Amino acid sequence: MTGTPTGLTHFDGKGDAHMVDVSEKEFTSRVAVAEGWVQMAQTTYDIISEGRAKKGDVLGVARLAGIMGAKQCSTLIPLCHPLPITKVAVELTTDPDLPGVRIEATVKTTGQTGVEMEALTAVNVAALTVYDMSKAVDKGMVIGGIRVVLKDGGKSGRYEAK
Repeated sequence: MTGTPTGLTHFDGKGDAHMVDVSEKEFTSRVAVAEGWVQMAQTTYDIISEGRAKKGDVLGVARLAGIMGAKQCSTLIPLCHPLPITKVAVELTTDPDLPGVRIEATVKTTGQTGVEMEALTAVNVAALTVYDMSKAVDKGMVIGGIRVVLKDGGKSGRYEAK
């Protein structure tokens, strides 16, 4: 792998963006977990948690959208490698204290590069879907807290957010 003195691997020695060459990396089991949330008005929370949204099952549709998003990551993010994803799980949980929806995505593969971007994309797409399906009653929703909370596998080993 080539990189700049800054350690940013998506840039070559001249500073031009490029896709990282992972051909020499070992195939290993890899997993990434990302999280995020959608905060909303109490009335919007009540509509979603009680299943009364006019567009249908907000959480079910958002779960599927998140899964689809993870599978499309390399077409959305220019320098991501297309990966043979072996698992995508997206969990959406209503949280009355937010009030809103908490989202967690787990992505697995056996490959030469990690799946952090796929997990982050799944959370983002799920959150955007919650917004899309609920914006008729609440345009003031806030999407936030999106981050990688676990990454394991590969040369860099395990990372867990604190």
